Amino acid sequence: MQASELIVLPTPELEKKLDDSYRELFNLRFQLAQNQLKDLNSIKRVRRNIARVKTVIRQRELAQTLQARGES
Repeated sequence: MQASELIVLPTPELEKKLDDSYRELFNLRFQLAQNQLKDLNSIKRVRRNIARVKTVIRQRELAQTLQARGES
C-alpha cells in the first residue's frame, strides 16, 4: 500500500492495519522457520508496509502536538 493511500485513512483504521500487518509478519516468519514460505520477498514487503503505517501515525501525533502548542 502506498503512503498516499494511507494518509487518507482514519487513525483507528491505520491502527487496525498495523495490527494486521504485525500478525501477517508473524505468520510469514513462522512459515519461514518451517521452510514453507514460497515468496521470501513478502517479509520485506510487510515490514515496509508496517514502517509506512507507523510513519503516518507518527506524523499525525506530531501535527496534533504542534497544533496544541499553537493554541496555548
